[in-house]
Amino acid sequence: MFQPVSTSMRTKFMNEVRAAGLHLAASSAAPALSSAEFAALPEAVQRYLRYMGVVGRPRDVSLRAHFTGRFRLKPGPFMSCEAWQYNTRADVARFFHVRMHFGGVLPVLARDTYRDGRGRMLGKLADLVTIVDGTGPELDTGELVTYLNDAILMAPSLVLGPETTWTSVDANSFDVAFTDKRRTVRARVSVDSQGAPIEFSTHDRFYQADFRSPLVQTRWSTPVDELQLIDGRHVVTRARAVWHLPDGPFVYADFKLDPAALAFNILPGA
Repeated sequence: MFQPVSTSMRTKFMNEVRAAGLHLAASSAAPALSSAEFAALPEAVQRYLRYMGVVGRPRDVSLRAHFTGRFRLKPGPFMSCEAWQYNTRADVARFFHVRMHFGGVLPVLARDTYRDGRGRMLGKLADLVTIVDGTGPELDTGELVTYLNDAILMAPSLVLGPETTWTSVDANSFDVAFTDKRRTVRARVSVDSQGAPIEFSTHDRFYQADFRSPLVQTRWSTPVDELQLIDGRHVVTRARAVWHLPDGPFVYADFKLDPAALAFNILPGA
């Protein structure tokens, strides 16, 4: 199910991130969460941050990740896929490239980006012929909440700051809201008794049945299937992406993280 790494895709991705001109001047992380800041958080959030290895660790300023897995646009067979991702906190941005083959033959490279408060979804056949190029407020919101999802599952300190509010729901869940460029997105996070994340769920994403259909605000979730302890921090290493449609849940992606390629606090394109 999971395919090998493509060196050419990695090189193209790194070059594009490096050329983006992100305002990340250094690779050093920001100061750790203070005792007062930590004490002010709801108990479920404290338990979650402890489990994720955030307490006592300098806050992350960037994340690079590589995934393999499977993807589909509509119910039916999955396509094998590979993805590279880079997120940064100082200049809130997300670059996500995924490569797949339609029908097992036609290569498609899709780019999901969030930069300067704007989201974009660009898909090209053989990375030459544009088949989709989406922008607008729905994608601005959807890409920002996906940035929040990435942080919750892999690097919570990317969103630890005044732009984020944490609200208690019950003993095993909390709500989180994150603001960038005057746009706020919200999600609910479920955790277990140890604080391990179980699911991220939001209504701030928009489903599109096909490239010609309208975007419809729809509940979206990422149930967690696997976590690993990597260098003293827990990271979600396998999760699914699910649209909750009127006729039932639609699982459209299943990604597995490559621990060897995971890196924090590195400059763009490194």
